[in-house]
Amino acid sequence: MTDAYLRQSALDHLALAGRATLVPGAGAGPGAVLLGERLLPAAVNLRGDKQDPAFLDAVKQALKLDLPTAPNSASSNGVLTLLWLGPDEWLATFHDATPEADGQLVARLREALKGQHAAVTAVGESLACISITGPRARDVIAKGCPLDLHPRVFGGPGHCAQSHLAKTAIILHQIGATVEGGPSFDIYTRRSFADYLWRWLEDAAQEYGATVVMP
Repeated sequence: MTDAYLRQSALDHLALAGRATLVPGAGAGPGAVLLGERLLPAAVNLRGDKQDPAFLDAVKQALKLDLPTAPNSASSNGVLTLLWLGPDEWLATFHDATPEADGQLVARLREALKGQHAAVTAVGESLACISITGPRARDVIAKGCPLDLHPRVFGGPGHCAQSHLAKTAIILHQIGATVEGGPSFDIYTRRSFADYLWRWLEDAAQEYGATVVMP
């Protein structure tokens, strides 16, 4: 596990904070796309049997949150989010936490699941998270992603899916809608692809008017 003082944003070298508007959407037109990086100090991969009530109960007791069992669904309490990745796999993400949060989350889950057939692995150091919001956010993502993002198919806030975007493996999670009326997505990818994916998104959003926003 990396020492806290060595941690830095996956896109730190792009100096996004210096380019960001303090108020998301300030000065942007109605077709704007808002791009930002969400700091991700904690992310844990969880494997287990969703058919086992003891497993589900142990996770709920440890995290105070129900594990989503329906395909491509998510559950969240506003801080901790659980994303369904497969029949026996989930990703727990903890935004705006201390650098020690991933270790604490792993310890809490491992203690709750002691003696059960389950696996808990810290993966936060390997991931980056890019946020994209606004009325044309779907159009930007659709340029390089095979998912059908129409609201009738990609079922609104709380929906997630593994896919690829511009040949980059991603987890796409719709987290809600902005005050401008457009959808809001989190895009998780490997840190080593974060720079490439950010630059691709900025280029793809140029025709709509891209604005960089604070995390």
